[in-house]
Amino acid sequence: MPPAPPRPVAGLHHVTAISGPPQENVDFYAGLLGQRLVKRTVNFDDPGTYHLYYGDAAGTPGTILTFFPVIGAAPGREGAGQALAYAYRAPRGTGFDAWAERLEGLAEGPLAERFGDRVLSLRDAHGQRLELVEAETTGAALEGFHSVTLWLRDPEPTARLLVDVFGYEPAGHAQAPGEERLRFVARGGGIGGIVDLLRRDNAPAAQQGKGTIHHVAFRAEDAGHQMALREALRAAGQQVTPPIDRQYFNAIYTREPGGVLFEVATDPPGFAVDEAPDALGNALQLPAQHEHLRTRLEAHLPPLKVPA
Repeated sequence: MPPAPPRPVAGLHHVTAISGPPQENVDFYAGLLGQRLVKRTVNFDDPGTYHLYYGDAAGTPGTILTFFPVIGAAPGREGAGQALAYAYRAPRGTGFDAWAERLEGLAEGPLAERFGDRVLSLRDAHGQRLELVEAETTGAALEGFHSVTLWLRDPEPTARLLVDVFGYEPAGHAQAPGEERLRFVARGGGIGGIVDLLRRDNAPAAQQGKGTIHHVAFRAEDAGHQMALREALRAAGQQVTPPIDRQYFNAIYTREPGGVLFEVATDPPGFAVDEAPDALGNALQLPAQHEHLRTRLEAHLPPLKVPA
């Protein structure tokens, strides 16, 4: 008898992308989009580079967007085998209109409609595609992730993984000339609960670089849930890493059948593990294995000014 499937995931934990110079990245996300810089640390695998985390005031899973800002990075290329865009939840009605007016100069074409909601497509300071989607929110701010779009040549194997392992449910299918979009929703309908799979005719191959997404991370409630998901991924034929300590969560990684790098990250311990909640993002935080490099890194990494 096959093992019981693991508990469904609650949605996205975070999305990680590659950007250009860090100050321009901070100005866009903490300034223009009003996200909180909740953590300034380094790429644990390449400590000479920042790893910046943005989110809501508490750094709640499902609101977290992270960047490896690489000065001098060559632009990437959008194509099949990558996560194409992440979308923020924007308030319905006049709140969405206000955001659309504020960001009009960055818009890629007119407002569109997707599964009944208005969508504004944008590019950030370094060419990354992002979207604002109308949603039920509690205020005027952007309120965490609405969804992420994966661009795939064949969506079916990825769809099976989302449903059979992560517990997503099919929620929509839209077609347009030369493309189709499949929607999957995590049970519970919380922030970051939607994954769209996009297929386009004659899609080029993706190439990683500045302005592209590095990986997409899903939520595990705790280490036990993560290990159950790991075993389910392995049973589905996926190669999966052992858990890796990322200071603010433990992570496992697998490359799904369409080529997108998936991570499963634990909710605990969270971003207040090394600084007080009201001081998140104020100072450079280093994991224990890199603390001996602090003086060198602080001299090497460019200073950052967070917009008020």
